[in-house]
Amino acid sequence: MRRGRVELPADVRPRDSDPAAEAALVRAVLDALPSPTTLIDADGTILLTNSAWDDMADLLGSDLLVGVGGSYFAMALHMQDDGTNRALIASLGELSRGERTSVSSDYALPHAGGVTWFHLQATRLREAGHVVVTHTDVTSRVRAERASTWRSRHDPLTELPNRARLHELIDTELRRPGRPAVTVLFLDVDGFKEVNDSLGHEVGDDLLRQLAARLIERTRAEDAVGRLGGDEFVVLCTDCDVDGAEALAERFRTSFDRPFDLGGRVARLTASIGVATAREGDSDVRSTDLVRDADLAMYAAKAAGRNGVRTFSSELRSAAQYRLLVAAELEEAIETGQLVLHYQPVLHLPTGQVSGVEVLVRWEHPERGLVPPMEFIPVAEQHGLIVPLTHWVLRTATRQTAEWARAGLTLITGVNISASHFATGTLVDDVAAALAAAGLPPEQLILELTETSVAEDPRGAAAQFAALRVSGVEVSIDDFGCGYSSLSQLVSMPAGVLKIDRSLVNGLDDASGQSAAAIAAVVSLGQACGMRSLAEGVETAGQLRMAAELGCTFAQGYYIARPMPADQLERWMPEHARQRAVVAGRA
Repeated sequence: MRRGRVELPADVRPRDSDPAAEAALVRAVLDALPSPTTLIDADGTILLTNSAWDDMADLLGSDLLVGVGGSYFAMALHMQDDGTNRALIASLGELSRGERTSVSSDYALPHAGGVTWFHLQATRLREAGHVVVTHTDVTSRVRAERASTWRSRHDPLTELPNRARLHELIDTELRRPGRPAVTVLFLDVDGFKEVNDSLGHEVGDDLLRQLAARLIERTRAEDAVGRLGGDEFVVLCTDCDVDGAEALAERFRTSFDRPFDLGGRVARLTASIGVATAREGDSDVRSTDLVRDADLAMYAAKAAGRNGVRTFSSELRSAAQYRLLVAAELEEAIETGQLVLHYQPVLHLPTGQVSGVEVLVRWEHPERGLVPPMEFIPVAEQHGLIVPLTHWVLRTATRQTAEWARAGLTLITGVNISASHFATGTLVDDVAAALAAAGLPPEQLILELTETSVAEDPRGAAAQFAALRVSGVEVSIDDFGCGYSSLSQLVSMPAGVLKIDRSLVNGLDDASGQSAAAIAAVVSLGQACGMRSLAEGVETAGQLRMAAELGCTFAQGYYIARPMPADQLERWMPEHARQRAVVAGRA
């Protein structure tokens, strides 16, 4: 396309100048601009164009761009007769009349080769109302911005919608006029942490991609699958009531029946799934409510034994609100001294003497009375209060044990340590600080960790156990026999005591029973690893006798003594010694 010969407008031509020379100069100036540029009058007629404009017209075709003498306004409406372009034309008219100082806009220009994005910038020339319009190609910028926006709304690992995008999708569906029931499924992989920890994050990432693919395979076209983070996935099910959602959840759960390929290893996993539904006509439901309710249902499914589906109910919300209340009150209880410690005696079987105690925390609630640990310890775990709670227990128990020692009562005190505290890596320093503050020798403290918590991170457990034992603090593996730690982990674990789980001790009726055989094996295993054994949950004289005959070093349980406050223990100890002396005299 060629530009026509046109007289230079007066508003861009200096007085007493050669019009032809000045026109050539202005054309040269416009040609020097890299962006397609036009000069238009107040009616939108194109007066001048530069080389970049002509090159773009040749590239895109004369049916899209017009030249000198054509109407810029008509061209814009020919491209797209919509509110945006009509507003642009109106703005250019206002600029021409001096009612505004500039016009700026981004727009897309579709053509045979695709879509090109331009940034339009217009400026008025003097009094005649002519306007210079520059069009800068910003396609690369727009594509980068769109890519950035896409990344901000999608999970980079699975390319599924992320948390923010999922909430957008759910809220959009909930606000849709006349929409039917909307359901959200919350899926959590059982055992994902073990895969990540044992096989590495690369294998864990590959597992998440496999999971995403399987969920998409089982999802209807109108639904959406997203990843909240970690191993948590959410499925938005449109036009889906509770029954349909439960059926869909079962489809997702059965997708785990097929083993996963984890870096050449074959693994079977399960999933716990929560279901929450916003019924037709529920106008006040938000995405945060629906996802939260599905999350609560998922945790209920996991607590019921994993690999199941649970539908949300109002009772679950009430229970969550109660736990939140308990958490707030527990935090205050730790700070205001509502907690107390009870001590359960531990019997040294070879001598029959009480050699130590296990510390058990109790909560003396000002309104509900004595609250047992099973009601607040899980809440403390869930709401991040277990570490401050353990700090308080360590300080109080070591101080009490030191006071007994000064009064002539030497006992070894056992304190239970949570897996979450264990995972912080501060356990060794926390114990050292409590011992130093109380002035208690480390040999009078034993820390108890469950077998399952040790199995979660055996290397970390071994390192901290070794550091504690070097300092003089003994370490015990609690509830042994109900967990999943391997023999190799046990052999390499620098612990000094194995506490045999009460489930084995409860079946200890005679030497020929299966429980007796299992306890004998545990005792032998412990001895081979340099560990002593403790039978917990002893409730009868027969169980106590059998524990001694099978080689257990220690025993504790209700038959020996129930947990009691410190002052009651001080009175119980001499009475127990007298009873033992009487029994020994009769023997």
